[in-house]
Amino acid sequence: MIDPVIFSFKLFVWTITLRWYGVLVMFGALVGAWIAGKEIRRRGENDEAIWDAMVWVLPAGIIGARLWYVVNSILGGSSYYTDNPAKIINIPEGGLHFFGGLLFGAIALFFFLRKNGMDFWLFLDSIAPAALIGQALARPANFINQELYGQPTKLPWGILINNFGSRLPEYQDLTRFPLESTRFHPTFAYEMVLNILLGLLLLWVALRYSESIKPGTIFGGWLVAAGLARTFIEFFRPDQPRIGESFVTYSMLVALLMAVAGVLLLLVRYGKLRLAFAAGWEEEYQIKPVEEKPRVRRRIIAEETVEKDDEEEAVEEVPVKPVRRKPAARKTTAKSKK
Repeated sequence: MIDPVIFSFKLFVWTITLRWYGVLVMFGALVGAWIAGKEIRRRGENDEAIWDAMVWVLPAGIIGARLWYVVNSILGGSSYYTDNPAKIINIPEGGLHFFGGLLFGAIALFFFLRKNGMDFWLFLDSIAPAALIGQALARPANFINQELYGQPTKLPWGILINNFGSRLPEYQDLTRFPLESTRFHPTFAYEMVLNILLGLLLLWVALRYSESIKPGTIFGGWLVAAGLARTFIEFFRPDQPRIGESFVTYSMLVALLMAVAGVLLLLVRYGKLRLAFAAGWEEEYQIKPVEEKPRVRRRIIAEETVEKDDEEEAVEEVPVKPVRRKPAARKTTAKSKK
C-alpha cells in the first residue's frame, strides 16, 4: 500500500501536507491542457488561451467536483458531511466527482470565451479528448487512496483493499472478506483504460477528418463515448447511491443523458434532425484574429527605423567617393596636356 501523503511538515501553527491525490489531479489537468492547446492551435486559434482559461476553469471545476461528490454522498444516505460540515472543504482527503467538475468547469469556460470573443465549439472540440486523457492520468490517485473500487472478484487483476477504514460497510465482515485475500474490481483502472482509448480515438477522428468535420462533432462524440463508458463503469460501483430500489445510480442516469445529448447533437450537426434553436449553428469555426502585442510592434518599428537609417547612410556614402575622385583625375590630365 502506498502512503497517500508524500510529505508533511509544520509551518508555525499550520501543517503543510502534500498528497498524491492533489499531485495526480494537477498532473492530469496540466497534461489535458497541453493536449487541448495543441488541438486549439491546429484549428487556427491562439493556444495560449487555454492557459488563461485554466485560471477560470480549474478552480471552478474543483469546487464543482467537490460539491457534486458531497451531494452524491448525501443522496446515498451518508450523514458524514451533514454531521461534519467542515469536512466539505477538506478536498485533500479525497472525494471529487467528475460530473461536478465538468458542469462547473464548462460554465466557467463559457464565460471566459464569451468575455474574450472566442469560439465555444472550437474549444469544446479541442478540450473533449484532452478531458478524457487528463481524467485518466489522475485515476491512480484512487488506487493510492483505496477508493472507487468494485465488488469482490476472483479475476487475476483484482486488487486488495487492506485498509479496513477504506472498506465499504458491506465488505467489513472480515470473516467473509479477509483483508489479506479478498480482491476487488479496480473500477478506476477500467475507467482509466477506457478514457485513454476513447480520447485517442477522438483525436484520431479529429485529425483524420479535419477538412470535413463540422464544429461540435468531436464534443458530441465525447458526450456519447464518455457517457456510455461511465454507464458501463457504474455496474461495478457498489459505492454509488441508487435511485430508489432500482439498479440505476444517479451517476448512471447522468451518464446516459450525456450519451443521449451527444447523439442528438451529432444528428443535428449532420442534418438528420432539425431543431429550431439549432437553426443558426455555425458550419465553420469562427477564428478570432490574432492581435499583435504593443511590445512586439514597438520592436518591429525600432528595427525598421534602424534599417532605414542604415540604408540612408549607404546611399549617402556610395556617390561621395566617385564625385571627389573624378574631378581630381580631370585636373591632373588637363595639366599634363598643356
